[in-house]
Amino acid sequence: MRRFSLLLFVTFISFQGLIAQSLTVDKIMQDPKWMGVYPSNISWDEKGDVVYFNYNPDNHPADSLYKIHLNEPDKIVKVGNEEKKNRIPSNASSNIAKTKKTYTRDGDLILFDIESGEKSILLSMGEGISNARFLKNENRISFVLNNNIYVFDTQKGSLARVTHIKQGKKPEEKEAKLSAKDEWLKEDNLELLGVVREREEKKELSKTYQKATKDPEPFTFYTDKKQVNNLQLSPDEKYVSFSLIERVDNKRTIVPDYTDATGYTTDIPARTKVGDDPIKIEMAIYNLKKDTVYMVNTSKLPGIKDLPDYVKDYPEKTWEEKERELVLTGPYYSNDGTYAVVNAYSNDNKDRWISLVDMETGELKNLDRQRDEAWVAGPGIGGSWGNAVFGWLPDNKNIYFQSETTGYSHLYTLDVRSGTKRQLTRGEFEVFSPQISKDGKYWYLTTSEEHPGERHLYMMPLNGGRMEKLTNMVGNNDASLSPDEKNIAVLYSYSNKPWELYLQANEPGAEPKQLTDGQSEDFKAYEWRDPELIKFQAKDGTEVPARLYKPSTRNRNGAAVIFVHGAGYLQNVHKWWSSYFREYMFHNLLTDLGYTVLDIDYRGSAGYGRDWRTGIYRHMGGLDLSDQVDGANYLIANHNVESSKVGLYGGSYGGFITLMAMFNEAETFTSGAALRSVTDWAHYNHGYTSNILNEPFNDPIAYRRSSPIYFADGLKGNLLIAHGMLDVNVHFQDVVRLAQILVELGKDNWEMAVYPVEDHGFVEPSSWTDEYKRILKLFNNTLLD
Repeated sequence: MRRFSLLLFVTFISFQGLIAQSLTVDKIMQDPKWMGVYPSNISWDEKGDVVYFNYNPDNHPADSLYKIHLNEPDKIVKVGNEEKKNRIPSNASSNIAKTKKTYTRDGDLILFDIESGEKSILLSMGEGISNARFLKNENRISFVLNNNIYVFDTQKGSLARVTHIKQGKKPEEKEAKLSAKDEWLKEDNLELLGVVREREEKKELSKTYQKATKDPEPFTFYTDKKQVNNLQLSPDEKYVSFSLIERVDNKRTIVPDYTDATGYTTDIPARTKVGDDPIKIEMAIYNLKKDTVYMVNTSKLPGIKDLPDYVKDYPEKTWEEKERELVLTGPYYSNDGTYAVVNAYSNDNKDRWISLVDMETGELKNLDRQRDEAWVAGPGIGGSWGNAVFGWLPDNKNIYFQSETTGYSHLYTLDVRSGTKRQLTRGEFEVFSPQISKDGKYWYLTTSEEHPGERHLYMMPLNGGRMEKLTNMVGNNDASLSPDEKNIAVLYSYSNKPWELYLQANEPGAEPKQLTDGQSEDFKAYEWRDPELIKFQAKDGTEVPARLYKPSTRNRNGAAVIFVHGAGYLQNVHKWWSSYFREYMFHNLLTDLGYTVLDIDYRGSAGYGRDWRTGIYRHMGGLDLSDQVDGANYLIANHNVESSKVGLYGGSYGGFITLMAMFNEAETFTSGAALRSVTDWAHYNHGYTSNILNEPFNDPIAYRRSSPIYFADGLKGNLLIAHGMLDVNVHFQDVVRLAQILVELGKDNWEMAVYPVEDHGFVEPSSWTDEYKRILKLFNNTLLD
């Protein structure tokens, strides 16, 4: 009996070993197609009868467009080229009643009747036209051709050019001036030769007559060296607005390609570095009645000359009080053309103003100012690139927008006549993608009210009130409402379940029906973990969210790995399928091997409001790093992790944090793998870096304390650096400079793996496999006994 028990025990241990080996780096880092096929990019036909999505069930090199008809929900059909070509574009303009759409395609102006499905080609211009829009008189449609506005009248069948805008300078009408010698010769010749003199006099009389009787030239606006963008005709057809862009020739970088197909080393043109001179953008108004163009005046915006708070750290510098450069987006016209509103964003990223434009004068009346001493951002806030949640209520008197005034991005309305502002949603959650219902009575909006790691679609009265939840599956419900608002297509996933397509009725409590099932049998064969969502207390008392992967008690090896997600402003502690799916699978492998794994939404991550987002302002590697340290201490205190057996790894921003941890927190972290890492923020791009650290020549303190390259002397543990040589985001130069410093410092406990054909995001399975084998080897060799 004892021998049988011993045999059973040995068999059980062997079986456990087989489970631990069921995942390998080779398996999880192979082409992701091994996992199955998953839908993406949901859209609807115009009537709400058909759901379209990208899919690849036939294992082609790339996804194709597929569809499911609601009458045959079990039938997935590939969309043919002709149907794909004839689909109505998503940016087509709708009339107010939403019965018609207009758009342009291949030089044609097209009108589409939604009910009948009939398309009419109104014009064939034979050249590129764009931006077709219904006007207040819906029989009239405006469009853009060669940087000018035209209007087509569908009743009269007439076409009119509205603006005359030309590139370059206005031509001078002065005749060429003769030299003194040539002038004397001409006068002497005319005095001597009477017939020639008479002919010259008749020529001048003819010129004068033609000039007097010729139709006057239309008013023309010349743009000089500036580029025209965002041409719009107001709905009442009184004004045209457009942006004038003056490009700046900032010095750009190059990335050498040593593996080019030609056999020669070639240069890839790449980005600039932080501290760019900003592009200058003005908003112009073309007054059609007065035939004149003038600029929107931003000089009276409240706080336009305000200096940022960080200047107090530089008392030795003289800071000039001057109007800040702005980028204006819009204008956003009310449907009746009565009002126009713009968003104005300061180039230093500290302010956003929402202002009413007097189109007759170009003057602004401020309606709302959002000031953030860190930087203005958050869901729906937008920026100089656009993407703001913004529009008009059906009454044409109230605008809607999102703001972080309360610390979380919420939905607001504002009466442009009185300035009365109303907050429609409130609480410690964020709002995403609000839209007004077809009948104008309700909002549809996605929020994180249920949990920071969940997304659900809600319905709410137009003027605010109780939100009614429409989706009910725990995880992320990426909902797309059908045009008739009867059904909801949901792209859904959970922590350990990749995305699938579901369909449900637009009713609270409706049961969703799964339409796709793409997981491969090989992928299903492994029991993927549902990581526990926990919070641990940081040293400043803050509760920090994290994903925890716990090994079995029998398998636990006393070591821990902390994963640091990239991007900074990104959320990875949630209940849906992660964009870091390779890392998720790697964490399952590590847990099988007995490691405890912690994945933290550190300060600076998305999903937790303004204060969390800006917690890294002027000090990357501050709270975001101490959160990793506190996470390690939490594991040591609560999960039987030995203090000498903690490692961490991450890519991009995660690689940056790994370097800061290895250089500044050597007592906590024994080993680290820094992948595609920023080593010196003064060498990164402008848009991202200037938000958080300002500019290096204005705020060098922020850069010096935030860049790992200045702290390399602190390296004591075991460091792996891995980087793609074709990285046009975080350049290979970053780690080359760091490597030279490590050599000069005499450090010998680090190694570097380079990937000659890879950009920032690796593509080749062989590169992924090699990189993660090195990571696993690092942890196995340095964290385990």
